[in-house]
Amino acid sequence: MGKLFGTDGIRGVANIFPMTTDLAMKVGASAAYIFKNKHRRPKIIIGKDTRISGYMIENAITSGICSMGVDVLLVGPLPTPGIAYITSSMRADAGIVISASHNPYEYNGIKIFGNNGFKLPDETENYIEQLVLSGEIDNLPKPPASGIGKARRIDDAQGRYIVYLKNTFPRDLTLEGLKIVIDCANGAGYRVAPSVFEELGAEVVLTGDRPNGKNINKDCGALYPGNMAAAVRDSGADVGFALDGDADRIILADEKGEILDGDQILAICAKHLIEHGRLKHKTVVATVMSNLGFEVALRTLGGNLVRTPVGDRYVVEHMRKNNFNLGGEQSGHVIFLDHSTTGDGILSALQVLAVMLRERRPLSELKKIMEHYPQKLVNVSVCSKKPIDQFPEIGKLQRAMEERLGQQGRIVIRPSGTEPVIRVMVEGADSGVIDEVASSMASCIETHMNGQQ
Repeated sequence: MGKLFGTDGIRGVANIFPMTTDLAMKVGASAAYIFKNKHRRPKIIIGKDTRISGYMIENAITSGICSMGVDVLLVGPLPTPGIAYITSSMRADAGIVISASHNPYEYNGIKIFGNNGFKLPDETENYIEQLVLSGEIDNLPKPPASGIGKARRIDDAQGRYIVYLKNTFPRDLTLEGLKIVIDCANGAGYRVAPSVFEELGAEVVLTGDRPNGKNINKDCGALYPGNMAAAVRDSGADVGFALDGDADRIILADEKGEILDGDQILAICAKHLIEHGRLKHKTVVATVMSNLGFEVALRTLGGNLVRTPVGDRYVVEHMRKNNFNLGGEQSGHVIFLDHSTTGDGILSALQVLAVMLRERRPLSELKKIMEHYPQKLVNVSVCSKKPIDQFPEIGKLQRAMEERLGQQGRIVIRPSGTEPVIRVMVEGADSGVIDEVASSMASCIETHMNGQQ
């Protein structure tokens, strides 16, 4: 992993490396240099979520891009998948998202899409990193004053994205008569999401729709779905949806206020697509973190599960390479490749609603397709930057614990791509055993990776 790019772009605390204005300017200039179209006036889309630091970083990236003779189209607060869509539909050379997704407001990040709306491959990110960290970008030729890029705002970006989302919903269906709770996480979806569902006929109960620059993801949204679930129960709604800060993922609640995660969304949609002959190769792509219960459910349906490393970009890459059309993560990133190039929380909600209406069954019935295996996730803060496989004591304990779990259990240990933590996931048939295994693994990792004796 490089010094700048993690599993989902560049991320860190605003005004501290790497999320400084100086670095943002260089990233903008590097992106402009790489994507500059030689045959027409080049342009790059920039969008953001609702963090207070977004203004600062937006201006810095814009300056860097314009300094290389490339124009900037500013769309303001818009979900990450909306920026991917606008980048492709407006035939821009690239799209840049200023967001730290589910992190607190103090954080921010930079994600980059190519002109096709897909996230950049590793080699392109590595090239940007090289230009920035080596200082090479500072020595590249700049255009004269007459060739400097211009920046302008695109006022109808939200409207374009809303129309696109509505067109992914079957035209013969309507949301009339449905009451829907939407928690916008005080983030990028706070305007788009209610408009989409209301225009399709739903009665919408809103929460997390008053961003102030510092309340994004704060006790709301996909990280805190309990609030949305309570609102479903209190209002008598048919379903609830909780977005994260940049609205590229979603967590659901059924009409009883019981929460559904990304694995359950995938299971519900996979079943429907299989039954209608629309799941390509009868295969879903998920990550190593997806629940064993999902894998069992899919196998029962005659389908297959392919696992990738954690990160929706790896899911998408595998889907594109092998011509699959459904994939995602337990965290709520769901990719419908027939409709979108990346995870889209609002689009995912629309697809689930379409299944509910087609099958005339509430979400509490649809979710019975899979049973969750007990799963324990522990985050261990670490000081060491060494790869975990350089600590043989950890590997030895892991092998012993895997023998204890047997065929009906798994242990997944991986470093976070955005935080200085090691994530330990243990899964099995007995919740008491997995708690013990997770605790043992976490203690071992903390001891050896933090230099404790």
